[in-house]
Amino acid sequence: MNHDVIITCALTGAGDTTGKSHLVPITPKQIAAAAVEAAKAGATVVHCHVRDPETGKFSRDVALYREVMERIRETDVDIIVNLTAGMGGDLEIGPGERPMEFGPNTDLVGPLTRLAHVEELLPEICTLDCGTLNFGDGDSIYVSTPAQLRVGAKRITELGVKAELEIFDTGHLWFAKQLIKEGLLDDPLFQLCLGIPWGAPADTTTMKAMVDNLPAGATWAGFGIGRMQMPMAAQAVLLGGNVRVGLEDNLWLDKGVLASNGQLVERVGEILTRLGARILTPAEGRVKMGLKRRA
Repeated sequence: MNHDVIITCALTGAGDTTGKSHLVPITPKQIAAAAVEAAKAGATVVHCHVRDPETGKFSRDVALYREVMERIRETDVDIIVNLTAGMGGDLEIGPGERPMEFGPNTDLVGPLTRLAHVEELLPEICTLDCGTLNFGDGDSIYVSTPAQLRVGAKRITELGVKAELEIFDTGHLWFAKQLIKEGLLDDPLFQLCLGIPWGAPADTTTMKAMVDNLPAGATWAGFGIGRMQMPMAAQAVLLGGNVRVGLEDNLWLDKGVLASNGQLVERVGEILTRLGARILTPAEGRVKMGLKRRA
């Protein structure tokens, strides 16, 4: 069991959730406020996407990321910021016998374009989604090829940003270790992402199999989506890892009760402290993850 736990709160994500809960933050002001709420509730790290303030849909706009970062810093609340670099890999295959007629949700750009906001803002951590995945039950695919990942990993390392490797299936973990073997990453973090159709399922057997294949001494976290958010948080800590919660992955506090990000952090914190764990502050989290606080 891990007795000194990092809690990451994934604040908003990029999914079509804003119509399902009015508590999902959309604007930079709302996302920054959610980060502060999560920090005050006990989060060590906040994981940030941005959305178009007018439509609520996913965005890669560097100006929106900059505003979120500035608003968080203006509050003087200490929190480690982890920016997604996963946007720009969405491919919606065309219907039926017209697969090349890509759908309106396609947003496919190169590996360096996906890092434009990381290059400019230099967060302490950014993500790298370590493989291609059938994403959901329709024609949507998340595309991240080995060649793209090599380019992205090399650039993240050059920027001095800590990479968090998002592992959605066992092959992703296999290739993540290959990136380390090739010297393209320096002591990255690992995030085991469970329950997204059709990646790795959110169950004990799958999480343990992934944990057993992590590099020796790796700092890792795990999460499940929806109703499996809290069970998988507890399971991750019992297997020696850290946790992620937040509205990107789950909208509900209890059956029929919508959650805020802060409430999810408080809930998982209570579960983990009752198991005998201690939640790390951002300062302690930086030591554990080998981070240097940005000015």
